Amino acid sequence: MKKILFIVIALLSSIVFKVPVYSMISGIIAAFFIKDDNFRKFISKVGKFSLQFAVVLTGFGLDIGNVIEVGKNSIGITFFTISITLILGFFLGRLFKTDKELTTLISSGTAICGGSAIAAVSPAINASSFNTGLALAIVFLLNSIGLIIFPIIGHFFELSQESFGLWAAIAIHDTSSVIGACQTYGAKALEIGTTVKLTRALWIFPVTFLMSYFYKKDAKGKFQWFLVYFLLASLISCYFSGFSELWSVFYFSGKKLMIATLFFIGSGISFSEIKKIGIKPLVHSVLLWIFICVISFYVISFGFISI
Repeated sequence: MKKILFIVIALLSSIVFKVPVYSMISGIIAAFFIKDDNFRKFISKVGKFSLQFAVVLTGFGLDIGNVIEVGKNSIGITFFTISITLILGFFLGRLFKTDKELTTLISSGTAICGGSAIAAVSPAINASSFNTGLALAIVFLLNSIGLIIFPIIGHFFELSQESFGLWAAIAIHDTSSVIGACQTYGAKALEIGTTVKLTRALWIFPVTFLMSYFYKKDAKGKFQWFLVYFLLASLISCYFSGFSELWSVFYFSGKKLMIATLFFIGSGISFSEIKKIGIKPLVHSVLLWIFICVISFYVISFGFISI
């Protein structure tokens, strides 16, 4: 009965909280009332499953046909920015002596597509629930900031619709935040931003397998079947477009389930553990984000890259 009640509370959090990080904070508060270690293990298993299931459902929002058609001109830009972000992320990890797992999760989330990338990479490297939760919390925090400040910066520097869409897709972590920022800026920015961001999402596959390979000596990297289901979901939504309303429901459900998952993950985090980690991971993440924001803004605003 206690397990069912906890799951219901987590699902309700996805309805109550529109900002994902609030759901995680609620989970952290709930963790103080959990004393049973077996119950914590149960929560961890449910959280892992719901995280992967949420990623699969969000696949219904990825129109691969549109991504290939409209986003092919951004492949070179995408490869360059993802590569440079990953490299710098690992360099900063060494500089700040950030935990290896946490460095990998933060770098992958910043480079590709935020929470979805972290959700994919985490099981591939057997990351701990604590590191996964901390990385997600940091990424969602920066997402919220980006959603607010990007349109302000874009208007201040008078970026075109196309330039802003490209910049947002490269520099904002999560797809939903890219969409939110671009919707505020304009229709063309929304079209460009969404397409380029979805193109970046496809890089979850090679990056996840690459990380799994590098961790093979430290963890038992397993083939992540849920990524295949994620791809199948996107193919289904593309080739059976007549059911677009149903696919939209699945995609929306996936985003909501991601919020509920953060409640599960948060319940496995305590303030004492965060205190032990210190502020370095946050500084690491912010510096990495500032770098990709500034560099991408510079090359886009001066016309070095465009689509």
